[in-house]
Amino acid sequence: MRWMFLAIAILPAGSAQEAAFARCLASIRASPQGQRLAADTWERHARGLQPDPRVIAQQQAQPEFTLPIWDYIAVMVDDERIADGQRLMVEHRATLEAIERRYRVDPAVVVAIWGIESNFGRGTGSFEVLRSLATLSCHGRRQTYFRREFLAALRAVQKGEIDGDRFLGSWAGAFGQVQFMPGSYEWLAVDFDGDGRRDILHNEGDALASAANYLRRRGWRPGAPWGVEVRLPEGFNPRGESRRVRRTVAAWAARRLRRVDGSRLVRADLPSTTTAGLHLPAGPKGPAFLVLDNFTAIYRYNASEAYTLAIAHLADRLRGGGPLATPWPTDDLGLSRAERRELQRLLAALGHDVAPSGVLTPQTVAAVKVEQQRLGHEVTGRPGQRLLKALRDR
Repeated sequence: MRWMFLAIAILPAGSAQEAAFARCLASIRASPQGQRLAADTWERHARGLQPDPRVIAQQQAQPEFTLPIWDYIAVMVDDERIADGQRLMVEHRATLEAIERRYRVDPAVVVAIWGIESNFGRGTGSFEVLRSLATLSCHGRRQTYFRREFLAALRAVQKGEIDGDRFLGSWAGAFGQVQFMPGSYEWLAVDFDGDGRRDILHNEGDALASAANYLRRRGWRPGAPWGVEVRLPEGFNPRGESRRVRRTVAAWAARRLRRVDGSRLVRADLPSTTTAGLHLPAGPKGPAFLVLDNFTAIYRYNASEAYTLAIAHLADRLRGGGPLATPWPTDDLGLSRAERRELQRLLAALGHDVAPSGVLTPQTVAAVKVEQQRLGHEVTGRPGQRLLKALRDR
């Protein structure tokens, strides 16, 4: 049946494409899991769906996989998100303490997930989840995975847990304040306040507790750190090392790794027998980390090392920690959301059709390229500190 799915990408728009998509959906309906859905659920919420071309474009441009790590951290762990998160940790202290007692997961990590996944509930997504998942079930990578998620979403609708007519989320089908995929919702979402509903869309307690339950079930170790920033010795060879290659802290210490402040690795919070992997998100010249089981638990929430580091670092900042000690190996650092908005205002003042949203829109990228060309910069479409400074100084 592989030709059926490929047809969606290569056939011209119109009846042929619609027919190919309808055949794909019919094959999902005919599967063993599809046949378990009630007929009226399928008829009302699945049969008439059409593919969403925006979803395919988004699949090919995920920021955690396409942005340089220093850009990703700059926008995800900015002063604005830190201040919002610290304020909300105070506002929701009682709920977070109750969640920690039940699930034994660090509240700062839970709030960091909330902040990065939906900007603390402000941006839960505007894509139609069922349409997005149907599109991904029949096009692109990981179709088997997205078929399972599509069917899980339909089961949630069938049970009355989610309104299928107002089921909005991300382009990939994640939804709610902590952006669960439907399969994760089905398995791990919780009714924390006991009102009979697992409402991760509108109920902060349910959403935050569900994120905590997810991490607990994915191997979170209570009271343990996610990792530690370290300093590599002169001449250290990182070949073959990664977060997955685990060695004892004693072995890393024997190779002359030290904490980034120069102090010894082994402490009460990092015993010599603990195993850790070496994570170099920007290579050996950038920040270096020994990462532990809790880093892996966060990674299982979203399989991106950039995302995982952003969550871990934001959690540290929410607790009052400082920025990373080691600079990123670049002479053109990324922009925070406030700096993106400033850049967009400067671009608009130059006559570009750009709104100060803080989001790297196609219009922003196009305007950046024009100004890079005008200023004699490398034309990449990537806005960084160099361009911002040039436009400030013009």
